[in-house]
Amino acid sequence: MEKKQKRAAGWREWVGLPAIGVGSIKAKLDTGARTSALHAFNIETHWTNGELWARFFVHPYQKNDAKEIACDARIEDIRIVSNPGGRRQRRLVIRTDIHLGDETWPIDLSLTDRDEMGFRLLIGRTAMHGNLIVDPDHSYLLGKRKRWKKKKKNRKKLKLKGPKKLKKAKKTKMSKWSRQRARSARLIA
Repeated sequence: MEKKQKRAAGWREWVGLPAIGVGSIKAKLDTGARTSALHAFNIETHWTNGELWARFFVHPYQKNDAKEIACDARIEDIRIVSNPGGRRQRRLVIRTDIHLGDETWPIDLSLTDRDEMGFRLLIGRTAMHGNLIVDPDHSYLLGKRKRWKKKKKNRKKLKLKGPKKLKKAKKTKMSKWSRQRARSARLIA
């Protein structure tokens, strides 16, 4: 029997959780964590056909709470898991498929509030076992998120009489990083 070839993955990758309706979410591949964890909020449990299910919401993008995805999944287990601070918590665990690169396999995910964490999804050793080798020097070895291009609106050309008038530039908020970068560019020039 041939051994399955493990694929090299970066320390962070874009993945999909198609069974619960999450098309793309950035994940941190953490070999130091045993259990995988998904940022979930407004978690409610309910019984369906004699099985315990969880209804919850997911914010799939970092630092962006605008998009919410409602999810529904059967609860596989309730486990005691150590959080990053070392405190032990009881967490609901669901089993769902993960899509990474061009492969899909089932994983267990604990549902927890990861709002303060850098990544909304953490993939632990158990989920990677037999499938991936993590290269800590690289990111997105298995592909980047597919972005949909916005359609350009037809813009009418303005007819100006006389000399061309310059429009005033709109004031926009710049992030701290953008302001520092603009300031550095002015100093260099």
